[in-house]
Amino acid sequence: MRRTNTEPLKDVIQRFLKIYGADKKLKEIRIQNSWGKIMGISIEQQTEFVNVSKSTLYVKLNSSVLKHELLMMKSKIIKRLNEEAGETLIDEIVFL
Repeated sequence: MRRTNTEPLKDVIQRFLKIYGADKKLKEIRIQNSWGKIMGISIEQQTEFVNVSKSTLYVKLNSSVLKHELLMMKSKIIKRLNEEAGETLIDEIVFL
């Protein structure tokens, strides 16, 4: 006997992740991993690490000049990161 209330596995997994709050963490990890794609190879090469915690993106750079430049572009960067995520995940960026 075949059930009529079947749904795609993708939808079931997404609902499961949303119920347990893991969907936001996955999107944060996706943002971390796409930093180089969003910012470009030259900035990625000067980035030591990227981490997201409580809607704040922490970026450690090995160039003070680049840090100053990115501080000037902070609002644009936040906008691009949130567009990549498809929702507002990042409210603040801290350059270390």
